[in-house]
Amino acid sequence: MALVQKHALRLFHELGYNATTVEQIAEAAEISPSTFFRYFRTKEDVMMTDNYDPLLIAAFEQQPEDLSPLTALSNAMISATADLSAEELITVRERNQLIMTIPELRAASLNNWMQTMQMITGMLAKRLNKSSDDLDIRTLAGVVIGVNLSVMQYHAEHPESDFAALLDEAFHKVQSGHLL
Repeated sequence: MALVQKHALRLFHELGYNATTVEQIAEAAEISPSTFFRYFRTKEDVMMTDNYDPLLIAAFEQQPEDLSPLTALSNAMISATADLSAEELITVRERNQLIMTIPELRAASLNNWMQTMQMITGMLAKRLNKSSDDLDIRTLAGVVIGVNLSVMQYHAEHPESDFAALLDEAFHKVQSGHLL
């Protein structure tokens, strides 16, 4: 999967997103188009799919119970991001740049973020022994998604920035109430 994404990123940069076909990506990754479609439903999915969710869930479940839900989530997100290799961070930045600049990917990312928000809602509900339809739980999940989106866009526009440090700064500002 990572190899397919690597070739897709390269082709998107070389040829442009719209000019790159699934067949070209498959050929570059030395797989058949049918194999591509076993892993990805669409060309957009090749940029949306990552292995971050299991890392986030594991990091969140390891957070001490006495932490506030927001602190536990921010710690989990920062630790999962901070553990990425230099090559993985470059891929994150390149994906973010594409997602923020290509309308089809931005639209696909909205669906991805909604799924992530549902996942976070479930994680919070389980931790707090509440229903996942609780408005406070959903609101907190929405805040977390908003922080991530703002950091993702900033990081795409400022590639020299440290993604984990930006997440930490943004969550700290939300938690302390010192956004402006």
